[in-house]
Amino acid sequence: MKHIATRFFVTGAIFALIGMIWGIQMSATSDHTLAPAHGHLNLIGFVAMAVFGTFYALSPTAAGSRLAGIHYLLTTAAVLVLVPGIALAISGSGETLAKIGSVLALVSMALFAFVVFRHGVGAQPGAQPQ
Repeated sequence: MKHIATRFFVTGAIFALIGMIWGIQMSATSDHTLAPAHGHLNLIGFVAMAVFGTFYALSPTAAGSRLAGIHYLLTTAAVLVLVPGIALAISGSGETLAKIGSVLALVSMALFAFVVFRHGVGAQPGAQPQ
């Protein structure tokens, strides 16, 4: 699992499975109190990670950069902090983790924008496939 696109896709698939199980649990118990946390798990944990993985699969120069690995770790951290943070905020246990997770998610997206601007999309002319 060395290629960064694979890391994004595998992690995104795991987050999607957790989100789906969580959604079924909410439906079975008719308790949708934590739906915002569930939604963020699916949106950032699966959709954004799949978009990022697709970009890196199509852009080998960007995928080979050190920033790609940092981006993966930052996005994973954002999901792992934000989702429980939202659940804690909803339950009245404080908003600190949700705030930290939100900042991590914002920085992750800003880093993605920087990587796209820096490397473009697709293989660069003369670039060796990885």
